[in-house]
Amino acid sequence: MPTAPTAPMLGDIRHDWTCEQIEALFALPFQDLLFEAQRIHREHHAPNTVQMSTLLSVKTGACPEDCAYCPQSVRYDTGLDRESLLAVQDVAAAARAARDAGATRFCMGAAWRSPKKKDMDVMVAMIGEVRALGMESCATLGMLTREQAQELRDAGLDYYNHNIDSSPEFYERIITTRDFADRLDTLEAVRAAGLNVCCGGIVGMGETLHDRARMLQVLANLPEHPESVPINQLVAVPGTPLADAAPVDPFDFVRMIAVARIVMPASFVRLSAGRESMSDELQALAFLAGANSIFYGEKLLTTGNPDVSRDRDLLARLGIATAGGNGALHA
Repeated sequence: MPTAPTAPMLGDIRHDWTCEQIEALFALPFQDLLFEAQRIHREHHAPNTVQMSTLLSVKTGACPEDCAYCPQSVRYDTGLDRESLLAVQDVAAAARAARDAGATRFCMGAAWRSPKKKDMDVMVAMIGEVRALGMESCATLGMLTREQAQELRDAGLDYYNHNIDSSPEFYERIITTRDFADRLDTLEAVRAAGLNVCCGGIVGMGETLHDRARMLQVLANLPEHPESVPINQLVAVPGTPLADAAPVDPFDFVRMIAVARIVMPASFVRLSAGRESMSDELQALAFLAGANSIFYGEKLLTTGNPDVSRDRDLLARLGIATAGGNGALHA
């Protein structure tokens, strides 16, 4: 029977994880894994608190990339209506509503391969509006140059999201229009600009447990761990190549959360896409495993999310408070 590695291995901030060590964590008995994850979670984070973010699609559809999971790709017929870049005042209104509903971070997503100069000008204005509301700002706009990352930082952006999606080896099976190295180049540009990094991946695309371990290894062995690590469960959208993907075993999903918590102890681990189909019990297990951030609101870019009242009820039943990105508690 596998046993948990002993201290000081677990709970330390490390950047030298081997894939074999991470796979050994996945192999632990479920309760032992959750025990270690919760213990480490409490060493680095306030217990019974969750950071709340809201995500808005500010430009929807017509993306030239071929990501097999994404309904926004121009290559797939998913019935998604294309929308141009939203007006700055509309984004400001959405951010204000999100803040009033309890979100502390406002994330703006645009379906671009990479933003153009005119796009950057509008994004700079949007970031200013979000910051004026006293919220943390986050953006996911595709690949960035160092100059673009610095421009966003100068505008006041706090976080940049750029997921690596899966392992380097599995990546080419789900995306062919860019390389895994392109992802890492953008992450390097974001770090060089002094931005916080939000970076995670997706489970349920047909990857193996080894692929999941490799993905976490890449993240955990970055020079700095991402401040936020979103763990997404695939939303199988009709019309995409992954429309018929088999659902993820709920316990396997919780294991992914727990292992992410152990190998990146100080990061916020975010329960992200796929939450709409998760039972309250599954979400409670994910929180026990170390998830301490969620997207709040009824939509994640183009896919569904639990409604606000359901989230409030669940957190109240679990005795979980909401907290800002800096750990400050909110009523």
